[in-house]
Amino acid sequence: MTQFHETLEIIKRGCDELLIEHELVEKLKAGRPLRVKAGFDPTAPDLHLGHTVLLNKLHQLQELGHDIFFLIGDFTGMIGDPTGKSATRPPLTVEQVKENAKSYTEQVFKILDAERTQVVFNSTWMDKLNAADMIRLAATHTVARMLERDDFSKRYKGNQPIAIHEFLYPLLQGYDSVELKADLELGGTDQKFNLLMGRELQKHMGQAPQCILTMPLLEGLDGVNKMSKSLGNYVGINEPPQEIFGKLMSVDDNLMWRYIELLSFTPLTEVARWKLEVGAGRNPRDIKVQFAQEIVTRFHSKKAAEQALADFEARFQKGAMPEDMPEISIQAQGGEVGISQALKQAGLVDSTSDALRMIEQGGVKLDGEKISDKSLKLKAGALVVAQVGKRKWARIAILG
Repeated sequence: MTQFHETLEIIKRGCDELLIEHELVEKLKAGRPLRVKAGFDPTAPDLHLGHTVLLNKLHQLQELGHDIFFLIGDFTGMIGDPTGKSATRPPLTVEQVKENAKSYTEQVFKILDAERTQVVFNSTWMDKLNAADMIRLAATHTVARMLERDDFSKRYKGNQPIAIHEFLYPLLQGYDSVELKADLELGGTDQKFNLLMGRELQKHMGQAPQCILTMPLLEGLDGVNKMSKSLGNYVGINEPPQEIFGKLMSVDDNLMWRYIELLSFTPLTEVARWKLEVGAGRNPRDIKVQFAQEIVTRFHSKKAAEQALADFEARFQKGAMPEDMPEISIQAQGGEVGISQALKQAGLVDSTSDALRMIEQGGVKLDGEKISDKSLKLKAGALVVAQVGKRKWARIAILG
């Protein structure tokens, strides 16, 4: 395998789409570091693993020797990215943008090398554009072209209002690529229209068009919806080590492989070996432990990861607990769920009245401790081992 194919394999790992591959190969063959851009509007300062999919790819490109531009859209953040929105998004204040940007930079350097990452703010050049400049920029594209964007199209057909400034957002994001002379821009699959806008504006301005790498949106712990703090199916990078470890251990065995592909830095050859071993009978929990330790080490420390594993084993795996118990995620309404409802959703009892009866008889344990409080509430984010009677077990993750 040639050097370029090996590099491409790393770059394309876990990606959804690479546009245009042969152009990227030519850029790589030029032998100079690529100028790699990824933009972030400072709207969500508390990052979770879903956010890190893009950051991991930047890390991989950084390790390959390319120049990383971590763009904080402090100017565009005050417009509000309309991507995927069914209504006009309220803009952030200057104070909110500054506070969120500060939080971003503190968190991203847990993944990126601070000394090799250029943090740039698009207000640096956007503040210099005058009214005539903005009109010239707006003149490069038609309203019909903007309405090709799926969310704009749906809102237009549904008689939902679209503010004029929202049409400016993709143009301004594209203009960032012109200012940075980007060779490659990364973004989520929902950003494809905006990323293509950068290519078009670069061509219009006489620059070589950037290539585009889109990354998938990571499913949350429920395995269905996109990872989101509002849905409670997230793993926050600033959460305590035990929380991160426990949540990752609760991930479905099939979803585990997707998490490893998008979040782990383990070489693909090693991952392929793991899959063969699991197919031959190895317990997938062994792989999950290694993956969970890697993630905890990245965001905390190796010592914290070792302690999280020790705590997990002490809590869930010692004594008479079966190793093959089902791992189930259930939804909590309003941030908590009653014990009887949790046992029913987990399939450990046939009904809530059955659950209450078993509690009264002393037949229910949580984490090895017998419970007697029938009004007990389990909070979102909790991970517990539940036992009903002598033979029914489940490891239950409570999602918000």
